[in-house]
Amino acid sequence: MTPSETSRYVRLHVELVLEVAEPEELTGAALDRVETDELMPEEERAHASSSVRDDAAEALAYLVDPFDLIGDVPGVELAQASWSCEQVDYDPDAGDWDIDEEDGETDEDGRGDGTEPARHP
Repeated sequence: MTPSETSRYVRLHVELVLEVAEPEELTGAALDRVETDELMPEEERAHASSSVRDDAAEALAYLVDPFDLIGDVPGVELAQASWSCEQVDYDPDAGDWDIDEEDGETDEDGRGDGTEPARHP
């Protein structure tokens, strides 16, 4: 690809921390999605249902669709997407997430500076 062709592509990084306040509702919605997914092969359905029942992060991953983030944005088409969900320890008092200036990524603790987050009594 020429530089002018590659400059048409933009990588969008989004990181969210969500509180699962109603795990039963989340699981139920994900199970409904798995059961009604016409494109999911039957042999995957049992595995997906089991995963959704056992893990809120898996349930969320079945409900989140990156296309929904950009579906109505004029002038763009989704070229490729991947996403994952995982359980995390989260301390809302630890401060804001900082971006690592070297690579634009946050550290595992979300701070981006290689330090431990501050602990507030």
